[in-house]
Amino acid sequence: MAKVTARHILVANEEECNVLKAQIEGGADFAELAKEHSSCSSAQQGGDLGEFGPGQMVPEFDEVVFSAEIGEVQGPVQTQFGFHLLEVTSRED
Repeated sequence: MAKVTARHILVANEEECNVLKAQIEGGADFAELAKEHSSCSSAQQGGDLGEFGPGQMVPEFDEVVFSAEIGEVQGPVQTQFGFHLLEVTSRED
């Protein structure tokens, strides 16, 4: 079964998500931004969500994390929780 490890940053609006993505693309550290800005409890771990399989996260997550390039920041991705930046750190198919 496929497994993925990923990290994310959860914020309330798309504008903030885009600002953070631009900062990461400009060289800012993903984990540090997650600690400072993410409203998810994973923020304390730099946004690390650990390892999970298909169906363990919301469908919008699965769609991105099981198709995205490893190490490439994706988003904004909207879910019922808010707007996310997602980064796949590893994947086993």
